[in-house]
Order: sequence, then C-alpha cells, then structure tokens
Amino acid sequence: MTRRNRIVWWLRGAALAALLVYLPGYLSSRSGGLVEVERRLNHPVLLIGAAVVLLVASVVVRFEFRTRWAQIGFAAVLSPLIVIGIAIGTLSFVVGGDGRLIERKPGPDHPDHVLTVTDIAFSIDPVYRVELLTGSGWSARHWSLGTWGENDGFLKAEWTGPARITVTATHETRVYTVDGDGRPAGPEVTRR
Repeated sequence: MTRRNRIVWWLRGAALAALLVYLPGYLSSRSGGLVEVERRLNHPVLLIGAAVVLLVASVVVRFEFRTRWAQIGFAAVLSPLIVIGIAIGTLSFVVGGDGRLIERKPGPDHPDHVLTVTDIAFSIDPVYRVELLTGSGWSARHWSLGTWGENDGFLKAEWTGPARITVTATHETRVYTVDGDGRPAGPEVTRR
C-alpha cells in the first residue's frame, strides 16, 4: 500500500468516526433520549460537516491533477462548496443552540421530574417545546410532550397534580399522566 493510499484510508476512517460519534447524539435527541448524550454529541453541522470535509480531502489526495485544466476544473467545483459550507457553518453557529428556557417547574412529589418550556424558534415568532426531564446526571432523560407554534395558541404548561401535567393552548387542553419512573402517558385531549 502506498503512502497516498494510507492517507486516503485514514481520512475516510476519520470521516466514519465523526459519523459514528454523531449517531448516539442524534438518537438521544428523540423523546426518551439521554439528555447529556444529546447535549454533547448532537451537533450535526460540526460532525457531519467534518465528515464531508474529510471525504472531500480524501478524494483530493486520491487523485492527481497534473494538467492545468484539471486543476482549474477542480477549483471551479470545490470553491462554491467551500463558500456554501462556511456560510452554513457560520449560520448554525450564530443561530444554533437549544433554545431559550422559558419555564422550569419541578414536580410536586418528585423534585427529579422537571417540566420545562423552551422557545426553540430561530425567529421573532415563538415556537414552544414542552418536555419532561427525569433523573439527573448522565441517566437523565427527556420526554417530549409537544411543540406549539404561534398559530397553535400556547398558553401554559403546569403540574396540576402529583403525577399530572396539563398543557393549555387556545383551542385545546392536553393532560398527561406521569408514571413512577417519569415516563409520560397520554395525552387526554379536550377541545375548548
């Protein structure tokens, strides 16, 4: 195996490693996922972007561009990709994040069960994500209770009993019951 081929395979292996690091973060971003794993590994622009850059670098190393026209053609294709990649990376850095925490309410009987309301919109119009966080540290999990936009008329989310969460919107009320381990069941939807 030549030195060039070894470099190509190292770059491809690093790209695969970046994707494998991202996978647990992506899976933890779903309802019931681990909070700390999502927070540390769910960075798609950073990890998938790094994998794409490493794959492009492996292609560059793999091929030899000896003629002037091959070099100009390669630069013409690669330059817009670099500009677009930098723009996307910068935009995700500026507007990225977990959102702005609006409310955080511990459960009446279980202080390790916390109801959170977060504004996750990247614009002026609010989009509210309501979640139940259970546990602490690396074993903490988040359970999605729903997402409400401005048109949905979100009003409030609150504990209405020891194992009961009520989310009130303009047109409906949703009631969730929480199991002893912190897993929400329901909802029971009532139209208003």
